[in-house]
Amino acid sequence: MSEKRNIRDHKRRLLAAKYELRRKLYKAFSKDPDLPSDMRDKHRYKLSKLPRNSSFARVRNRCISTGRPRSVYKFFRISRIVFRGLASRGPLMGIKKSSW
Repeated sequence: MSEKRNIRDHKRRLLAAKYELRRKLYKAFSKDPDLPSDMRDKHRYKLSKLPRNSSFARVRNRCISTGRPRSVYKFFRISRIVFRGLASRGPLMGIKKSSW
């Protein structure tokens, strides 16, 4: 199940990267107060016709081993639970679990 979620998130990332420039242009044109309102409306309409998954707001950082969406360390791309297990076992270079 986690593989399916990670694949879906990867597809969203690719789609967001593909439409990034177009989305930014449409947003800039629709927010520009110097343009006539009909032109702004046209660009707002074009923005609404882009695929929903092409927005970076729909991209979620996920753990690469479990697919967990929350508490993911960006640098390692793993969740805190997996990170703790790997840190205690030792496969993470330069990381060791503290004990006192």
